[in-house]
Amino acid sequence: MGRLHGKVSIVTGAARGIGKATAILFAKEGGNVVLADVLEEGRDVADSVNRMIGRDAAIFVKTDVSRDEDVKNLVEVTLERFGKIDVLVNNAGVGHFKDIMETSVDEWDRVININLKGAFLCCKYVVPHMVRAGGGSIINVSSVVGVRGGERCVAYAASKAGIIGLTKALATDLMKYNIRVNAVAPRAIETQMMYEYKGEELTERLKKYPFGRLGKPEEVANAILFLASDEASYIVGEVLVVGGYF
Repeated sequence: MGRLHGKVSIVTGAARGIGKATAILFAKEGGNVVLADVLEEGRDVADSVNRMIGRDAAIFVKTDVSRDEDVKNLVEVTLERFGKIDVLVNNAGVGHFKDIMETSVDEWDRVININLKGAFLCCKYVVPHMVRAGGGSIINVSSVVGVRGGERCVAYAASKAGIIGLTKALATDLMKYNIRVNAVAPRAIETQMMYEYKGEELTERLKKYPFGRLGKPEEVANAILFLASDEASYIVGEVLVVGGYF
């Protein structure tokens, strides 16, 4: 039996990168997983997971987390299929790499709506079911730039700092219901977003990153798994940086 045996998880942004790695790991650890994403390729990931582990543990629900009705549908489908929600991983997000003078109001709104409002909506509609069930675990995916800032990422950094504030506030409110809320803040992870952010600079910057390389999505997924599992039963309101602050 794995660390998530018998548990049901929703993972947003699960078609690629950290979300995909997390969904695969959760299923390997004995859990049932609902993969949510706007990208249809999430359906292929769910099918691949089921073939890999030899059971129908994963389903895909196409979801735009910034849309109220989409998130309601995600929760409803999860409950219809699996009957409960034990873990929520708010990973869906978009990058945006401009400074304040280059960032339009529409661009700002899009980043905040997906990265921050999306996490709010998922929590809003999942939490009542966790309360009725007597507990659960929520892991929000922030970023190290949400902790210490970064160059040319004003909207993205603001959204990820907001995720940390959301995490701390929810942790305070929900402890009495036995719901643990924590966050991970990855630094430099090998995803499409990272290459868009740093581009040609990346080769030189690798020298400054821990161990001279980018982190792997699976390394963040392992941190998320720990926070989701009963091994982290006394950890709440924390932000686990993956990749270091320096």
